[in-house]
Amino acid sequence: MSYDASNPFAKILRGELPCFKLFEDEQTLSFMDIMPQADGHCLIIPKEPAETILQLSEASMVACIRTTHRIAHAVQKAMNCGGIQLIQFNGAIAGQTVHHVHFHVIPRYEKTPLAIHAAQLGDMDKIKRQAEAIVAAL
Repeated sequence: MSYDASNPFAKILRGELPCFKLFEDEQTLSFMDIMPQADGHCLIIPKEPAETILQLSEASMVACIRTTHRIAHAVQKAMNCGGIQLIQFNGAIAGQTVHHVHFHVIPRYEKTPLAIHAAQLGDMDKIKRQAEAIVAAL
């Protein structure tokens, strides 16, 4: 597999596509998922170009986990959810729909099923408000 620099997350990193940014450091970027499976669903990506964790450097992997941990705490606080689900897919057969390494932080709520992965655009105004709440909780 070769990395496709035209994927949406690479475009977000280059500023060619917008996002609801939550957090950024030298190695990672976190932003809201615009096709959320639950209220407060967000993503963490490395700045390193890699399609799967098998192609990602150890340093970037550690940075992603550090950011995922930080974002999960903020999501828990901001969204007042009962739990947090962390998901990471590698390859289309495993469910990966954007071929740039990414980690999902998905709040879970009592008696609320998840929406289908990557199936429908969310309400952008609602996502923006959730992003603001998560940023305030960081």
